[in-house]
Amino acid sequence: MRRKKIVRDTKETQIILALEVDGTGAYEIDTGCGFFNHMMELFTRHGRFDIAIDCKGDTDVDYHHTVEDIGIALGRAFREALGDKKGIYRYGSMLLPMDEALILCAVDIGGRSSVNFDVEIPTQKVGDFDTELVKEFVLALAREMGLTVHIRMLAGENTHHIIEGIFKALGRALRQACAIEEEYADEIPSTKGVL
Repeated sequence: MRRKKIVRDTKETQIILALEVDGTGAYEIDTGCGFFNHMMELFTRHGRFDIAIDCKGDTDVDYHHTVEDIGIALGRAFREALGDKKGIYRYGSMLLPMDEALILCAVDIGGRSSVNFDVEIPTQKVGDFDTELVKEFVLALAREMGLTVHIRMLAGENTHHIIEGIFKALGRALRQACAIEEEYADEIPSTKGVL
């Protein structure tokens, strides 16, 4: 089974995160931020991963450390759960409509971290959540996972819809990339022989 539990304990956050890559979309998520809980639930359900997150963070300051550190923990969990990455499709993409918003997400689990985040978020906040933290989450996830990710907003006006589209599209693209290509289950999907 491709699963991993990560414990991250710093002066800013205390995180216990459990990931099962081959899950059903089950989640138990408490980040201390209602909006971010919702986004992580969407990511989990649409990725069909099983994810449990318990985070105690310095939310009296803001949500920056919470969001970034969860991205770090999740990226590490994916990297370690996927191991040598034998048999994975490696690439995944999703063009996802969310009402008036349209989000393109493409990923490569190739061992190199790169983020192209071409999104114009109309407002600085949704509730008490700073919308600039969406990119911080993606950057932290990509850095720890060794993930190349492109996220592009092709249309959108409503901030909630745009961000919801990003998390759903990211979950679905990663689901494709993490899936095992049965015919090549014993092969590393690279001419280098290693990812």
